[in-house]
Parts: sequence; C-alpha cells; structure tokens
Amino acid sequence: MSQQLGGQPIIILRQGTTRNRGEEAQNSNISAAKAVGTAVRSTLGPKGMDKMLISGMGDVVITNDGATILKEMDIDHPAAKMMVEIAKTQDDEVGDGTTSAVVLAGELLKNAQDLLEQRVHPTVIAEGYRQAAAKSLEILSKIAIAVKPDDHAMLEKVAETAVSGKGAEAYKKLLCALVVKAVTSVADPDGTVDIKHVNVQKKTGGAVDDTVLIEGMVIDKERANPGMPQSVKNAKILLLNAALEYKKTEVSAKINISRPDQIQAFLDEDEQMVHALAEKVIRSGANVVFCGKGIDDVAQQYLAKAGIFAVRRVKKSDLENISRATGAAIVTSIDTVTPADLGAAGLVEEKKFSGDEMITIAKCKNPKAVSIIIRGGSDHIIDEIERALHDALRVVGVVVQDKKVVAGGGAPEIELSLQLHRYAATVGGRNQLAIEAFAKALEVIPRSLAENAGLDAIDMVVAIRAAHEAGKKTFGLDVYEGKPIDMQKAGVIEPLKVKTQAISSATEAAVMILRIDDVIASAQSGSPGGMPRGGMPPGMGVD
Repeated sequence: MSQQLGGQPIIILRQGTTRNRGEEAQNSNISAAKAVGTAVRSTLGPKGMDKMLISGMGDVVITNDGATILKEMDIDHPAAKMMVEIAKTQDDEVGDGTTSAVVLAGELLKNAQDLLEQRVHPTVIAEGYRQAAAKSLEILSKIAIAVKPDDHAMLEKVAETAVSGKGAEAYKKLLCALVVKAVTSVADPDGTVDIKHVNVQKKTGGAVDDTVLIEGMVIDKERANPGMPQSVKNAKILLLNAALEYKKTEVSAKINISRPDQIQAFLDEDEQMVHALAEKVIRSGANVVFCGKGIDDVAQQYLAKAGIFAVRRVKKSDLENISRATGAAIVTSIDTVTPADLGAAGLVEEKKFSGDEMITIAKCKNPKAVSIIIRGGSDHIIDEIERALHDALRVVGVVVQDKKVVAGGGAPEIELSLQLHRYAATVGGRNQLAIEAFAKALEVIPRSLAENAGLDAIDMVVAIRAAHEAGKKTFGLDVYEGKPIDMQKAGVIEPLKVKTQAISSATEAAVMILRIDDVIASAQSGSPGGMPRGGMPPGMGVD
C-alpha cells in the first residue's frame, strides 16, 4: 500500500504483504465461512453422517459432533477460524447445537452475498440481521415450554434428543437415564449445575451396556501401601491437603555430626516426627485418608497397621469432588481435625477395571458429586460415547437451570421464519430485505435435516410451514416417517438456550465477517526497519 506524494510513492507496508479490498475481500471471507458450514452440514440431525479425521500424527477420530470436527480440522483462513469460534462458544455455553450454529452462520452469509450483489450496503444487512436476531430471541421466549427440574421423563427426552444421530444412539435409553440421575444428583439447591462434578472415567473393555453410575467418586489411583485393607465398609473419610512426611527446613542448613550414634539419633527423631503425624490421623477416628500430598513410607506402615486405607497425591479437583460426595471437609493441617470434618461413604474399595487399579467411593448418602465409568470395545467407541455423554450432561444441566425447552426437528426455525417474514413487512426499507434474508436462512436447519434423511427438502419445508400456518407451532420433521409431526408429543425436545445461543453466535459471526472490507496479511518476515528491499511490492501502489 502506498500514497503518491509529489510523484514519489510512499510505501507503508512490508514487502510481501498482501491486501484484498472491497468485494474481493468480502467474497473471499464469505466463501471461506460458507465452506466451513457446508463441511459440517451433512452431520446434522438423527440421520447425519460421520466424519473421519486423521491428524498429522496418524491419530483417527470418527465423529459427527460439530465442535469436535472443527477442532480437529486444520483450518488456516481467518474468516473460517471465526466459524470455529462459534462452535467452541456454543459447546462451552450449552454443549449442543454446534453444527446448527455453524450451518446457520454459513447460510446467513450466503443470503447476505445475494443482497450485496443487489447493492445493499453491508452495514444495512448487519443492522437488519441484528434486528432479526433480537426479534427471534423474543419469539423463542414466547413459544418456549416450561419444565420442572424434577420432571425426569422430560429431562430424559432432552438427553435423548442430544444423543440422537451420534454413535451412542443405540444405547441412548441406558445412557440418558444415567445422565439425568447424575445431573439431578449434583444440582445445587439454587438449580445451578456444574458438570465438573460428574466425573467421567473411560475404561476399554466389556460392552457399552456395562457403563455404570457410581453414587460417589471414582479416582484413577491405588492404595499407598499393599498392606492396607483393600476395602472399607462404613468409611469415615479424612481429606487432608497436607503432607504426612517429616518437614524439611525452608532454608539451607548444615548439621554437624561428630559421633556415629548421633546419626541414629537424628534418624530416630525423623521417625518420631512422622509417627506423631500418623498417630494424629489414627486418633482422628478416620479409617480412610485421601491425601493431596505425599505420605512417608514410615507413615504408610503405621497407617497400614492401624487398618487405615490411605491414598496419596490425590488431585485437588478430585479432593473437592470427594468432599461434595461424602460431606468431608478438606483440612490443611492434621492438628485441626475434628470428628465433624470427617465424611462418610458406605464402601471404599480398590477395584480392577480392565487391568487398571481404581478406587471407588460408593454408597454415599445424597452425593453432590458422582462418577460415570464408560465401557466399550474400543477407544473409538468409548471416545464417541464420551462426546455424546458430554452433550447430554450439558443440555440436561441447562434445562435444570433455565427450566425452558422448545420442540426440535426444525419446528422453532420454521416458526421463527414465518413470524420474521411478517415482522419484516412492518419494518420496511432496506432493513426489510435483510430481515427476510435472515428468515429464509433459518429454513436451512429443517432443509438439512430432510436432505440428510434422503427426503425432498422443498416438499418437507413446505409441509412443515403449512402446519405452522395452521397454528401447529410444535410441528417439525419426523426424519423416519418423512412427514411433519408434533415434536413435543414425540419427545423431540431441546433446551431453549441451545436455540438462543446458536442464533446469537451465528448472527454475531455473520455480522463481523460482513463488516470486513479490507484484509491486510503481513509478510512472514522482512528486512529490519519495515522498508522492503527492491522497492514497492507488486500490487501495492495507489494511482
């Protein structure tokens, strides 16, 4: 890029810098974003296909989870990376609807491109899209269905909708029952759900039907000493975030020993210190100890003799979850332990899962942290089950918190499309064109569901639209029967927040990409001082 000054061009960009402006920049960005939407579109819905992704290291991932596909793809184009961000945000916020959000953003940009060709200014389109998105959120809140957090049947339907079409669909009844039980167990009294308190462990071996929920915690550890009991019933649990070892000095110190017997006295003193620590643990009344730090060999022997089950170097997150499961307090000094700090569990034992030792803390009363152990015949199967469980846990958690759902199967998108067309007529002006483009873009969801099921997309969208015009607001596409049915009665239910988040994210990304009219890509390297060697780079001059 340069500017003429008295006939002499002034160069301000480093040599090798490339620049796209105006329509060229817009078309490049829109095409890249549309390509990402097209890449994942075939995975949408219960009959969506899977993608096989192979990394540079040869690792294989087989999935139809939008967030996973985009995370594994090696995307370089900056506009395409924005689409990946949509999927990441959608996954972080609600756990499901990632493919829908990306496909919708791609369709919004496709329709915007048609308006740009008609000489509608990008800022007008952006303003119309924002108006349409705000109106969509308002309409969705009106058509949402209220759900009680203890309505397990409805929560299971929400989980089943999230799992449908994924590799775990064949086992959805079992998995969704476990998910609902797990989420309702860890929910706080105010309705808040943090799925970090659902500890998911994967163990290859057995069948998916062997997947179990432990009402308590499972940690990938083993006993500190083989001499300790392998299982403890009616466990009294001490959570200690302090070392059961002799204390080392915090400054450099030298001890002068002049006689051999002083060495033994020094070692005996160390052992006495450790013995005193072990005695305090024994006197606390605990018969199970989970220690966040080290346990000295001598301390292990004393605890083993006392019949205490001890585990060392337990992660802080695991200690916190054990605390929620058993009611134990995490203490940082053995001197301050009281009986009230101890937790309880019906059974603590070391068990083998597929040849690996693991510790289960089970039969807890009202546990606020639980564990799910996923079993399966191969790593690929287990990984896909884990992704499906993650989505199901998140959506059930969202419904427990927000208490609002909508029908699935493209029903809300068709309803929004119809109402936005009516709304656009009241707005008028060029903004009306953008709102109508937004309304048309929403139809990409039911259209994709139909295409992926091998149905005629136009016929299906027209049939669903006719049902909605007749006042049947919960009618969507049954991909198995190939006709519109009442999705609420069929149990195809999605959280309201999945839809609102998808529309918000897709709109923000589309607007951001539309407003870019200049792309300046810096050179990888150049001469010091910013002045290119050999004069002005090609194409950088301004006449």
